[in-house]
Amino acid sequence: MAFAALAGFAFEAHSSAANLDLVAAARAQIGITIHYDPAYRKLRFPGGDVPADRGVCTDVIVRALRAARGIDLQKQVYEDLRAHSGSKPDPNIDHRRVPNLMTYFTRAGYALPPGHAAADYLPGDIVAWNLGRGILHIGIVSDGESAAGTPFVVHNIGAGAREEDILFRFAVIGHYRLPPPSPGVPGEKTVAAH
Repeated sequence: MAFAALAGFAFEAHSSAANLDLVAAARAQIGITIHYDPAYRKLRFPGGDVPADRGVCTDVIVRALRAARGIDLQKQVYEDLRAHSGSKPDPNIDHRRVPNLMTYFTRAGYALPPGHAAADYLPGDIVAWNLGRGILHIGIVSDGESAAGTPFVVHNIGAGAREEDILFRFAVIGHYRLPPPSPGVPGEKTVAAH
């Protein structure tokens, strides 16, 4: 009986509805973040952000996790780099770099093998791509999908935050899944069940 209860918990933890709060927070940026702007800026720390009407692909992730879960990737990445690298982290830019987010998510235990089928990806998963020529990209898997059944992705690849069918357009090099929010855990917002 205990195994059945545990198995049910594992299913709930990885159901397609578990991270819809991340999808909603990413989708809320569409129409708000309308510019792609990689400019270096001095940011407040912790909790700093560039103006909401602009950003890069990583800002979609940073804003979604902050809005949905109260997770400050600016602070988390800074502390992770301080603990694991020999250089002094820069809280103005380090959380806005795809390799740093990939490293942080891996160290945090969120990494999954990159999948080759639509069914490998759930809403709220974070995906990183190699666009070629050393250019990396990152976005959040949506609960919307194409006519072929491929999940859409919320991302900013150059024209502001958008929800598009790009999951398999580029080589997937990173796949991450955060655990669902935990009720009553300080620092995590919870979503009421409907």
